[in-house]
Amino acid sequence: MQIRQTATVTLRLKVKKHWKKINPNDRERLQIVMVMLPFCIIIFSKNLRSKHQPLPTHGESETQSKLDLKTLFFFPQVGLLLLNKVIESNPESFQPHYFQLLQLLSTVLHDHNNPIALYYCILTLTEITAFIAYDCLQKQMRSIIPDLIVALKHLIKANEQQATEAMEVFIELMEIEVSVIVPHVAGIVHFCLEVASDTTLSDSLRVKALSCITFLIKLRSKSVLKLKLLTPILKALFPILTAAPPLGEHDPEDEEDGDSDDNATDNANPKHCAAQVIDTMALHMPPEKLFHHLVSALFSCLSSEDPYQKKGGLMCLAVLAEGCADHIRTNMLSSVLQTVCRSLSDSSQVVRSAALFALGQFSEHLQPEVSKYCSELMPLLLGYLSSLNEAKVGHVTRAFYALENFMENLGADIEPYLPTLMETMLSALGNTNKLKIKELAVSAIGAIANAAKESLVPYFPPIIESLKGFLIATTEEMRSLQTQSLDTLSVLARTIGKDVFSPLAAECIQLGMNLTDNIDDPDLRRCTYSLYSSVATICPESLTPHLTAITTVMLLALKSTEGITDKNFVLLDDNDDDDTDKGAEHLLEDEPETDILESAGFSVENAYMDEKEDACDALGEIAFSTGVAFQPFLESSFQQVYEMRDFPHEDVRRAALGAMGQFCRAQHKVFYCFKKNNFFLFFFFLRHVVMGVLESMNSVVKSCKEEVFKNPSYLREICSVIREVLTKKTPCQGGDPDDTDDEDQQAEFDAMLQEFAGEGIPLLASSVPADQFAPFLNDLLPLIMSKTKSSCTVADRSFSIGTIGEILQALVNAPGGRGLAGRLSNRLLPVLVAGVKDSDAEVRNNSVFGLGCLAEAAGPIVVSYPHLYISTLSHVCSARQVVPALVKHLPLKEDMEENKTVFKCLVMLYKHSPDMVQCKLLTPSFNPLWDRFCLSDT
Repeated sequence: MQIRQTATVTLRLKVKKHWKKINPNDRERLQIVMVMLPFCIIIFSKNLRSKHQPLPTHGESETQSKLDLKTLFFFPQVGLLLLNKVIESNPESFQPHYFQLLQLLSTVLHDHNNPIALYYCILTLTEITAFIAYDCLQKQMRSIIPDLIVALKHLIKANEQQATEAMEVFIELMEIEVSVIVPHVAGIVHFCLEVASDTTLSDSLRVKALSCITFLIKLRSKSVLKLKLLTPILKALFPILTAAPPLGEHDPEDEEDGDSDDNATDNANPKHCAAQVIDTMALHMPPEKLFHHLVSALFSCLSSEDPYQKKGGLMCLAVLAEGCADHIRTNMLSSVLQTVCRSLSDSSQVVRSAALFALGQFSEHLQPEVSKYCSELMPLLLGYLSSLNEAKVGHVTRAFYALENFMENLGADIEPYLPTLMETMLSALGNTNKLKIKELAVSAIGAIANAAKESLVPYFPPIIESLKGFLIATTEEMRSLQTQSLDTLSVLARTIGKDVFSPLAAECIQLGMNLTDNIDDPDLRRCTYSLYSSVATICPESLTPHLTAITTVMLLALKSTEGITDKNFVLLDDNDDDDTDKGAEHLLEDEPETDILESAGFSVENAYMDEKEDACDALGEIAFSTGVAFQPFLESSFQQVYEMRDFPHEDVRRAALGAMGQFCRAQHKVFYCFKKNNFFLFFFFLRHVVMGVLESMNSVVKSCKEEVFKNPSYLREICSVIREVLTKKTPCQGGDPDDTDDEDQQAEFDAMLQEFAGEGIPLLASSVPADQFAPFLNDLLPLIMSKTKSSCTVADRSFSIGTIGEILQALVNAPGGRGLAGRLSNRLLPVLVAGVKDSDAEVRNNSVFGLGCLAEAAGPIVVSYPHLYISTLSHVCSARQVVPALVKHLPLKEDMEENKTVFKCLVMLYKHSPDMVQCKLLTPSFNPLWDRFCLSDT
């Protein structure tokens, strides 16, 4: 209610100064909306909450679960706006009515003369997409797709901005329920290509169409190939990729004073987006098939006299470098490099710039083979760099991009070119006034240092002299150059040699501390962390006096929530007081979402994530380098880094796990000096690393399922890790035979490790076809079953039998899983039957659960043992007591995830023995639970 009131106030403030400029008809409509809409939403929501009914099926009458919308439709636009906003605010409440709503929206899609109605109709469909798990809803949504495409065509003619937003429905469908669009892949692709190819449409709409194709290729590349869509897609992409800009204009990256970044795609640029589609093809399609369709178009572009045709061909080659690296290296590296080299000497700056980008991509993705062409490529790069006009910053950026990527891997082969390289770089630092050129030169020096190492010693004094002024800069405009200088200083510390750099070590540490004390900038701080860790590798004693201050800053960075911002809306933007001549036609247009309201959630700023990542890396390296000196900070650092293992950012999690490994190495190094005092702490750290790795591995398998195992070796490697943990063969599970003080705690950690490993087995069973997983399961199962013996601890028995039950549950829906469960039944049934008679209640519960899963998974095979099942379960309760026992404990107050199992059991009983269940469903105490069941997704 508060948000609705705020929305009303915001709209009033927006229009009050421009009221007289609004068309009289629009004023009347706006008044109706402002007066009626908030009240309608309240009435509608309250009415909805009183009508919770089960979802109707195909066979049911449309009058069932009826949702009366007619009273709200003062006119279609307002009614659909109301419907969209209410569903957007509370989509779950509408689940019982989605079938009827889809029927309604399907009808609206045919109202081609009402674009506003089409717009809100499609937005509502987008909201519903996340909740169409039911087969009946998927079938209904699938039937809507052709009408949706036609409706979008009409909306494009009426309002391109709204059509751009509405096309998000395709991406939502692909991401959430891709099976819905599979029968319509060809239609969607042809529609998107039609939009993307229409140069009269807005760039944002064309980009959205290309984005839909990109997303589709990521998810359904095989369907694209099977339906022979690759040729029409490429046929549409190349004219976009090779299009010349309007007369007198340039592409953004070719602007004379452009400051392009080829790693950041311009989302409003169809040409860049077309290249991204080809990039995605390269990553998700077999290179042989892709090149078979590409060769003709590529040859045509590269042999053309038109500079934009050549540019398009070079851009295409560049984006193919990553996904088709092996194919290019093996079959065509020499020929494509010759093409690029010729293009570097082309008369057109546009072509030369594209060739530089292609060479940078090759240097990044086609190593080490590209480095073999050093003698041909380095003179070209150096000649090109020395002749560039400084005003063309965009072209200079690409030249440095190509040079850096190429030099990074040269090693000693760079030495013949060092004099020319360093003369060029030092000249750029001293003679240009452009900060961007200086920044590029400083970065290039870092790349040169990585390759040349000690060979750079003669140039070290002038480099340091040039960097000093940048390092102590205080102005904001110098900040980017300052951070780049810190990065290059870190590289020099690692590469130039201890004897040369050690005299500067203490000064570097003090510089970093002064900067973090005086400048609040996450990029600057992360660069100081890298500098500290670099200095620690060559001169750890210089850090020792400052470890308290240094670790405090880094741990605060890890704890900080700065940069993780709650995306609250802003009531008024900065232009609210600007009484300019904006006409009525602008007043009610949809504004970009970030201008006024942003959806609830969190926004993570990259600079702060980079800081956390570098803080983890630096802490680990400093801990290992400083050894004993770091001991007072080791435990607190480990605990804080350990908490980052679940951080919602992949690079931060990776850095945290790496740092934990470094802590273990550090403790192991100290252990040899002070064995008895530090032994357990070492294993404490090592265990936590293994637990973190297992937990991360399980999370990836759970989220990505079969995608993880496209590389077949991963299944073998993961099962090998699980086996090592279960057999206690990991380093952290070995203890000192003379150390008995921490035996209990060590046993506790070992049990935790085995639980993490055991959780992975059902995840594998649900992610891999049963025939593929069977050999590994046969290997792992005895290790689990060995812990079910009465001589084992209660914890071991509960864990092992629970794991067996979860494996069987996972096999129910796995391809071929029921057959595998049947083959395992003779081995598992006796174990589970024995568990039902266990002295411990939890073991008994897990055993009953396992028997149920075995019956469901193995089916008829287990049904052949009815007497065994009945006699076993009679140990717990008689058959007549099953339903009373269930109902007595409902609704569940703990283990809510078990609701699904309980409801499935009740359904099964009701189907096979309705008399046993029916009387219980009519009891007043059970009605709320039954209502909940009817509204659930089970």
